[in-house]
Amino acid sequence: MGAEGRLQILLQDAALSADLKSIAEKVLKNERISFDEGVLLYQKGELAYLGTLANYIREQRHGDVTYFNRNFHIEPTNLCVYDCKFCSYSRLIKQRSEGWEYTMDEMFDIVKKYDGEPVTEVHIVGGVLPQYDVAFYAELFSRIRAYRPDLHVKALTPVEYHYIFKKAKIDYATGMKLMMDSGLGSIPGGGAEIFDEGIRDQIAKDKCTSQQWLDIHEEWHKLGGRSNATMLYGHIEEFHHRVDHMERLRRLQDKTGGFQTFIPLKFRNKDNQMSHVPEVSVIEDLRNYAIARIYLDNFDHIKAYWAMISRNTAQLSLNFGVDDIDGTLDDTTKIYSMAGAEEQTPAMSTKELVELIKQVGRHPIERDTLYNVITDYKDHQFATEAKPQFYRLPVIN
Repeated sequence: MGAEGRLQILLQDAALSADLKSIAEKVLKNERISFDEGVLLYQKGELAYLGTLANYIREQRHGDVTYFNRNFHIEPTNLCVYDCKFCSYSRLIKQRSEGWEYTMDEMFDIVKKYDGEPVTEVHIVGGVLPQYDVAFYAELFSRIRAYRPDLHVKALTPVEYHYIFKKAKIDYATGMKLMMDSGLGSIPGGGAEIFDEGIRDQIAKDKCTSQQWLDIHEEWHKLGGRSNATMLYGHIEEFHHRVDHMERLRRLQDKTGGFQTFIPLKFRNKDNQMSHVPEVSVIEDLRNYAIARIYLDNFDHIKAYWAMISRNTAQLSLNFGVDDIDGTLDDTTKIYSMAGAEEQTPAMSTKELVELIKQVGRHPIERDTLYNVITDYKDHQFATEAKPQFYRLPVIN
């Protein structure tokens, strides 16, 4: 039975409450749900109900297709001027002995390591330090573009852009135009955390505000650029904070249409200042993916990171609205393992990732950053390899 048939059966369930039935009818009619209905889904929506709605939307948009890409990641530093309570990755400047600071040449050497490899994207994100300023990143992006024009540069979050633009005394519009002219292709979704100002002040004080995060994306969208968005969930926020976060994204997307993908990020409590906060269950993870798919009706894609939530949960998520599990990985990025992800030494070849997608009846498509099809793996036959080829997965997009 198809997704629409399962939704029709759900609507015939006499035990379904009138308010949940009304939401299901809106989904069937492709109508937008309200803020209050979003909160209601968190409060009353059971997993099977949410999965039925989210999978219907997913299959209406993408059928069985599941996307992934091949990329590599550069983390300039794990030192940072900010002190986010949930972060297991960064170290304050006073903890310099526990960190790293790559030079321009060291970063460029990482790019050169992938000469001849079929990667399509370099993802650059890390801590915030004074030496990594506008001039530094403009030169880095320009060097990468000159050296490998086909390589898409996806780099820096609004947290980093806000800092470097303020330091350079330029406005967001001027700064983003300079970055685009230097070779920036798109911007990832990190740094959003949770938009509610009260919660944000408790977990990520002093970094860019919620509105500044949105303003930087808006300026990028005005230039015709595409970007992603994230939400950190499962810590001290409440359900209405999650819906408020998605509502602000939905409003900006109505205005600009520049967002490609929404990525819910699960709070992990290993080795950070919020280790006392318990993590939410896999059930809540799946519910959250599903509600995101239902609420964000103007976002094309919902992404889950297999390295953060585990391979099995990533497979499950493909039935709860997710159509992208990002990419292959070679165990070099430290964002996931330092936060306590299940995959402590994550590595998966393209063949393994394709098989993971096919195991749950989905259709694997390798994409580029802008979701152009690179390779359709539906009927692809892999040649026997003496050694699997691994590729790096970016950190939060």
